[in-house]
Amino acid sequence: MSAYIHPTAVVDEGAEIGEGTKVWHFCHIEGTAKVGAGCSIGQNGYVGQHVTIGDGCKLQNNVSVYQGVTLGRGVFCGPSCVFTNDLTPRARFPKGSAHFVPTVVEDGASVGANATVVCGHRIGRCAMIGAGAVVACDVPPHALMLGVPARPHGFVCTCGALLRDALACPECGRRFLPDGEGLREVE
Repeated sequence: MSAYIHPTAVVDEGAEIGEGTKVWHFCHIEGTAKVGAGCSIGQNGYVGQHVTIGDGCKLQNNVSVYQGVTLGRGVFCGPSCVFTNDLTPRARFPKGSAHFVPTVVEDGASVGANATVVCGHRIGRCAMIGAGAVVACDVPPHALMLGVPARPHGFVCTCGALLRDALACPECGRRFLPDGEGLREVE
């Protein structure tokens, strides 16, 4: 099964689109972008130069992933979430891509609808950013971040369920141990 590109989408020459990926209405994928297999880029999505998106990612409508952002495998980006790439932007004094600040979203993380991720931060694996939150710090693995600015409000399982004090998932039974500021799953 090859990738599906909607007729209104623009995929520039040189872009790599993985097997089974769907690029929907009015999207633009720049020429040096790499989008993994089994992804979905929702209506009006944009994937910038030199961006890498891992396998199995789902970007809802109106998500722009600008140069300097890397998404791991299985990342979910809710509708209209925002990634930045310049800490001090000026229209009259552009600095160019050499000054973009990288942002990494690790495998399995979710960024809620209308959330903003300020560049230069890492969102840990399986972390969850609540809708409308503004991320202005690194996010530990499995952390639930809510508010403006986003602050920790507990931890979530790999499946997304809220973890309680015992660090065992009430939905799927996975168990976790503290690991630095985040969690790691017990195999």
